[in-house]
Amino acid sequence: MPFIPHTKEDVTAMLASIGTKSIEELFDEIPPTLKSGKLKGVLPGLNEMEISRLMLERAEADGRYLNFIGAGAYEHHIPAAVWQITTRGEFYSSYTPYQAEASQGTLQLLYEYQTMVASLTGMDVSNASMYDGASALAEAILMAVRSHKSSRRVLMPSTIHPVYRKVVNTIVKNQCIEIIEVPYCTECGHILVESLAPFAGQDIAALVIPQPNFFGVLEQVDTLTDWAHNNNALAIGVVNPLALAILTPPGEWGTKGADIAVGEGQPLGIPLSSGGPYFGFMSCKQELVRQMPGRIIGRTTDLNGKTGFVLTLQAREQHIRRSKATSNICTNQGLMVTAATIYMALVGPEGLRRIAEKSHANTLALVEQLETLKGVKRTFSGPLFHEVAITLPTPADNVLQTLKAQRILAGLDIKEYYPELGHTILLCATETKIPADLIKFTECLGQVLAKHDTSTIKPA
Repeated sequence: MPFIPHTKEDVTAMLASIGTKSIEELFDEIPPTLKSGKLKGVLPGLNEMEISRLMLERAEADGRYLNFIGAGAYEHHIPAAVWQITTRGEFYSSYTPYQAEASQGTLQLLYEYQTMVASLTGMDVSNASMYDGASALAEAILMAVRSHKSSRRVLMPSTIHPVYRKVVNTIVKNQCIEIIEVPYCTECGHILVESLAPFAGQDIAALVIPQPNFFGVLEQVDTLTDWAHNNNALAIGVVNPLALAILTPPGEWGTKGADIAVGEGQPLGIPLSSGGPYFGFMSCKQELVRQMPGRIIGRTTDLNGKTGFVLTLQAREQHIRRSKATSNICTNQGLMVTAATIYMALVGPEGLRRIAEKSHANTLALVEQLETLKGVKRTFSGPLFHEVAITLPTPADNVLQTLKAQRILAGLDIKEYYPELGHTILLCATETKIPADLIKFTECLGQVLAKHDTSTIKPA
């Protein structure tokens, strides 16, 4: 709750200074017929102590859960300084920086963000954010088709996040772009280059490559990237930015590197807040920069040699012919980008690496404990980052509901998306989990499975 220092005397003095008797007079240009009048049924205002107690009670009513759900939205520790700085008025209320001379702070922050994303992904250039990871992938596909020119066919592995695939289909389906699904290996959990053999030599615009994929498994990115380039297709990487602290960046995949890299920026300082807002990131090779949607901030010097920041590229309808626009307007995501930039600056490269390594270690430790339970096993054998698919000996929805009643969010039932996997959940352990959390989860899951096993035994 912010501290508002103005007393009634202060407000009266300010109104007197501008020649107004009341705050209502500041809005006298609004016709009386449009005013709703006093709000009936609204309780009198509460004091600071009372409102603090009310908000605490409502927050506690939501409950606190031990969270092991990931699936594209991850629980990470966010230093207090991140949002303390992000919500300062200079950042919180800033809008699209049309006027460079009045927006140097915002422009510099966006430039720093682009530099960080380009460094993290190993690419030449980054734009100043997208709506979210799913729409960023759709924009990358549109970008690849525009760049390729001769083909409107794109290979999409079934290991891409199912929500991402739905969003992509919604955005590109009316633009005569064909999305061809590539199956995954049911043993290792990633796609095999052999599954691409039917498309060798065909006119393909792009191959999408997740890293890690929806199952948390690492794909064979070098082999897949080289396959795409050998078949005259672009390689689009869909990556977790935190994972890039310890994994090879897309710009270094294969012989030539991926052409475009996109992903969801939520792991970089954005809290789990009832579904958003999040932000997407996009970076690419220099030769594709003019096909990139959104905006790009550049650094220059003025006539006096002083550093200045400007909007270098803006592919918006307001600035160029509509038929040539590649716009993805994301003013609101600018605030999320601000938080992510501050987060990355505070944590630093070494901090990101430690967080990624701790998340990886926690997931491995959790898997090791869970596999001691009867009937529980890893679904796939492929290497993982900080997320894993686990197969249970009983219907997953019953297990998840029982554990939720014990205030444990044990994972995501993925039967809706992959019915062939049966009783499988997707779970994640980040750096926020301590050994006691892993033990509690394992013990509670063991108890739930034991009860179910007992209940299924028929009397002699």
